Amino acid sequence: MSKKHAALSPSRASDFRSCPLKFRFRVIDKLPEPPSIEALRGTIVHAVLEHLFDRPAEQRQELTAQEALIPTWEAHLEKNPAALELFPDSTQLSAWLESARPLISSYFHLENPQYLQPSGREEFVNATLPSGLAIRGIIDRIDTAPNGAVRIIDYKTGKSPAPRYQDGAIFQMRFYTTALFYSTGKIPQRTQLLYLKDQRVLTYDPVPEDVAATTNELNHLWSAIRGRIDTGQFEAKKGPLCNWCHFSSICPAFGNVAPEMSTDGVQALLTAERPSADVAQQPTDLPTTQQ
Repeated sequence: MSKKHAALSPSRASDFRSCPLKFRFRVIDKLPEPPSIEALRGTIVHAVLEHLFDRPAEQRQELTAQEALIPTWEAHLEKNPAALELFPDSTQLSAWLESARPLISSYFHLENPQYLQPSGREEFVNATLPSGLAIRGIIDRIDTAPNGAVRIIDYKTGKSPAPRYQDGAIFQMRFYTTALFYSTGKIPQRTQLLYLKDQRVLTYDPVPEDVAATTNELNHLWSAIRGRIDTGQFEAKKGPLCNWCHFSSICPAFGNVAPEMSTDGVQALLTAERPSADVAQQPTDLPTTQQ
């Protein structure tokens, strides 16, 4: 039997929370979406900040990071030549590259990387809940203090959310906290979202009760997904983000007809339910204090 299996990620969980039909299109049907220059810029900036820590501490300066922008883009282009098709001409490409520089600069207003030594970068975390549901995510950076305290850092190249919209951002960090606990047995003492667009930091300090609550939330979410698989009905949920959704042309909320749901996609998604033997070594007892 193949060891490859599906898993719930924070982005796909957020998709389902915002619009079950969008979740279906992306996860089950795997419908293609056009690439975004905003997402591509985020990828490049993330790579610059990730590899900044390859250098000795004294070289982790803004000038060094700015000098790495073009080589980082060229390295990405070598592996993904189709990315160049997003830019009609060299003028637009140059303007796009320049738009990444203020984001890189903003990072140095939020942290001094010369005093940091990450224990993990672009860390892939794969875990299984006691229920058997597989979850996974990629954490931008993990810092471990000499006393063992763990901090999770996630870079965001967009603007920070208004207070009434912060729940979605915090959900991502609760998800990472839960995945980290079930994969390592540790709960991070602090998680931080670094918003480079407006130089703001959103901090969330998790407690063991948060892991229990998030575990229950993810199990309920998976149960809701399973229910829609059984009925075949993933409903559209209209909202402000619909104006930017690529799937509006096939969305019933806009008077259009959705394609048939992929049966192969359903079977692939259901592999996120892991056999009990795969869960046996997972930590299940939540600690009473932070690790």
